[in-house]
Amino acid sequence: SGLDLDDLKNRLHMAIYSLEAWYFDDALCRETLQEHFKVASLEGIGLSDCECGMIASGALLKYLEETQKNSLSHMSRLTRYATGNYMVLDSATRRNLELVETLREKQKRGSLLWVLDKTKTAMGARTLRKYVEQPLIDKKSIVKRLDAVAELKDNAICREEIREYLNPVYDLERLVGKITYQSANPRDLIAFQSSLSMLPSVKCILKDMESDLLKEIYEELDPLEELCDLVGRAIQEEPPLAMKEGGIIKDGYNEEVDRLRKAKSEGKNWLADLETKEREKTGIKNLKIKFNKVFGYYLDVTNSYKNLVPDHYIRKQTLANSERYTTEELNQLADTILGSEDRLYALEYETYVMIRETLAGEMERISRTANVIAQIDALASLAYVAERNHFVRPKLNVRGTIDIKDGRHPVVEQVIPNDMFISNDTYLDNKKNRVAIITGPNMAGKSTYMRQVALIVLMAQIGSFVPAAKANIGIVDRIFTRVGASDDLASGQSTFMVEMNEVANILRNATSKSLLILDEIGRGTSTFDGLSIAWAVIEHISNRKLLGAKTLFATHYHELTELEGKMNNVNNYCIAVKECGDDIVFLRKIVKGGADKSYGIQVAKLAGVPDMVIDRAKEIVEQLSDNDITEKVQSIAIDNKGDGKAKKQPKYDEVDLAQMSLFDTVTDEDVLKELMEIEVTTLTPLDALNTLYRLQNKLKNRWNG
Repeated sequence: SGLDLDDLKNRLHMAIYSLEAWYFDDALCRETLQEHFKVASLEGIGLSDCECGMIASGALLKYLEETQKNSLSHMSRLTRYATGNYMVLDSATRRNLELVETLREKQKRGSLLWVLDKTKTAMGARTLRKYVEQPLIDKKSIVKRLDAVAELKDNAICREEIREYLNPVYDLERLVGKITYQSANPRDLIAFQSSLSMLPSVKCILKDMESDLLKEIYEELDPLEELCDLVGRAIQEEPPLAMKEGGIIKDGYNEEVDRLRKAKSEGKNWLADLETKEREKTGIKNLKIKFNKVFGYYLDVTNSYKNLVPDHYIRKQTLANSERYTTEELNQLADTILGSEDRLYALEYETYVMIRETLAGEMERISRTANVIAQIDALASLAYVAERNHFVRPKLNVRGTIDIKDGRHPVVEQVIPNDMFISNDTYLDNKKNRVAIITGPNMAGKSTYMRQVALIVLMAQIGSFVPAAKANIGIVDRIFTRVGASDDLASGQSTFMVEMNEVANILRNATSKSLLILDEIGRGTSTFDGLSIAWAVIEHISNRKLLGAKTLFATHYHELTELEGKMNNVNNYCIAVKECGDDIVFLRKIVKGGADKSYGIQVAKLAGVPDMVIDRAKEIVEQLSDNDITEKVQSIAIDNKGDGKAKKQPKYDEVDLAQMSLFDTVTDEDVLKELMEIEVTTLTPLDALNTLYRLQNKLKNRWNG
């Protein structure tokens, strides 16, 4: 609709318009496809059972025919994209996991592709990007890719030889289009020839490879030796950019070109001989034969020798300091020379066009070779990165178990110096370890940890080795992430609305085979609304009858840690920190159990918030922590049936909701520990009374609760 079109224009900031309805006519699309691919029925191109695909491809092909006004013969095959073959990644997940560009700067550096892409060719780079954006979900296909990467990793010498040979290879896929559209110049063909000259060496190295995929690549790799030989014999090694001014075709390729070229070069000798002869005959010592495009060849005589000019000289032009003449002999000679030159340039161009058309006739072979080279380049890049970054080969399972030992974030570890990245374990399955609730302060590494799990799973399914000591990955059909949010002012959506839209998308489209990465659900609304939404989301996800997806759920709502005892598939983890007085040290290590503090004030202090504000915040948090809601949370019943009808709760005593704390779950040990850490000698009498009162209230609340 028009509204949708306007929305797309606003979002993409580019020229967009809709095609007229006739482009999508069934009969026209069918006829267009049959004519282009020269088939009697759509069965020959795999579209007999795909009406939508037929209309989409037919309309696009017709549009290209209308706009390009040229042959589309290089488009020799259709490939159906079936979502059932690949992991589905929505735009939010691609953005949050920073697969091909960073979230903020929109740059490749800092993305997963930046780490993995050490390809040598433009074709390989595009193929590797496709791998990253379309992870596989078929175990056999993934294992096939992993076998190839493993063999290239173990055969470092062969791999680096291949990469060295690929280094000068031109973008053959781009060249296919240039040749088809007749825009390839002689220098493109020399680049093409030098690229093809590398292929026999690559094929020779691949001959001894044993993995199935590399064997297939070896069989499919057509070195195109006769095309390489053709261009090598025909085209000058350093041809000019201009195609119609000669200097393109090598000596010995075409007899007529050689004859005309000889006439052109001998013509210069003829002119020199004529010039010498005329000087001797006339006595004009500075007589010269010159050329310009208006008058052609002429005899140039200065005014000082004008009296010696013979009568048979024909005046062509008078200048201030000289006269220009011609003779019958010079005219005949000029006709011979200029005629041969024009014929030579025309013949060289014709010969070049014939060579280009010969290549155009082999477009399908060139395209297949380009595709094979792109694959080997992408696989060699993955193998090189695996070796350099100490990645390991993941095992794969279909039981749904994700077991990672000493996992690392592939990008973050590259920007942290001196191997200082702290690795962490992960264990998720479809039984008692389905949901992990992760608590801990900001900056401690919760988001890094969750993203690294998602990236390790994704890397395994693209056929890459992974950053871990050991990994056993249960294949997932989708990865969903809900990490951070920002206003979408153009569409009138608040931060919280954007967040809830993403949550709704996840809950409606995830399956029990999906992996969910949820960071701070419910933070954009009031404390109690947010906590309630987060609680209900976890209940829904963990319930096998409703969703049952493997989930990492990071939160500052410490009350959610109470779910571990109430749901048999929810487990608590936290990011360890070490307290040093009022300061904290982030240990970046994930451990079993829930955090009882958010350390928000300490983090605010690290950020440089003024001391006056920090001190006041400490006073307020002490007052709020005197009325803890965790003890109330403990008695909430769980909706295990998924019908939203949990048992009615006993009525609580009325409390001032503003006084309820979200910070501490108090134990006797906490009070004793705090008592031991008090510096009694530095307390004023008033501070001592306040501290004693606060500790006494904590114990009362615990015993009464």
